[in-house]
Amino acid sequence: MDNNVTTSEKITKWLLIGISVLFLAVMLLLPLLTVITEALRSGWKVYAAAVTDEYTIKALLLTVKATLFAVIFNTIFGIFAAWALTKFQFRGKKLLTTLIDLPVTISPVIAGLIFLLVFGRQSPVYFFLLKFGIKVVFSVPGIIIATVFVTFPFISRELIPVLEAEGTDEEEAAALMGAGGWTIFWKITFPHIKWALLYGIVLCTARAMGEFGAVSVLSGHLRGKTNTLPLHVEILFNEFQYVPAFAVSSLLVIMAVIILVIRSVIEYKGKKEA
Repeated sequence: MDNNVTTSEKITKWLLIGISVLFLAVMLLLPLLTVITEALRSGWKVYAAAVTDEYTIKALLLTVKATLFAVIFNTIFGIFAAWALTKFQFRGKKLLTTLIDLPVTISPVIAGLIFLLVFGRQSPVYFFLLKFGIKVVFSVPGIIIATVFVTFPFISRELIPVLEAEGTDEEEAAALMGAGGWTIFWKITFPHIKWALLYGIVLCTARAMGEFGAVSVLSGHLRGKTNTLPLHVEILFNEFQYVPAFAVSSLLVIMAVIILVIRSVIEYKGKKEA
């Protein structure tokens, strides 16, 4: 009887492992190999020319710029929001929690259309911004706003469970001993949340670099001005420049792999310290 149970468990284990490996091979490894092989199909010179093209460099710089703004803004907001939701009781707390999750529930394309209506020519806000020389739609600020919106919850949602598990006892004890708010944060709270914060930053960075829908609506697809890397890939593909399109896509793949490695390191160090 025991032998039959052991055999059944082994069969189940290897069956599940086989299904998982097959799924990962089809959904992850095969696409990655396709991108690499197609990017190098015409040789290294064509690949180098595609990834060093003027428009590719500008798209890469805009992607990095939008990602940097999104990470900075959402890091600051994420810490403040997580701190407020876990350390204080106030009216509208549930509403704030719901609003933080809103970008996850809305399609990025719909989000882009919303911002188009808010900041477009038909909006009263447009003429107000125009007086100060601020242009949002079909310009870099629009790209940044869209990127910030779609990455809104990533950092705060990593911090909230950690802060809830930590409780308030240590902060209250430090406050009773005369420690200031800034000292309490750096000496007591931050050591508990640093790995969750880094993990959230990595997730935010990965999501920001690959954003397409909301950015596509607000960008206007102005080559060399408002095109991020994903939009630049789309334009190349629509122009039947398949090899350059896959070459530029490989840049996103390389960046994704780097982020994946960083994420794994953060997870390992966080678990080891815990």
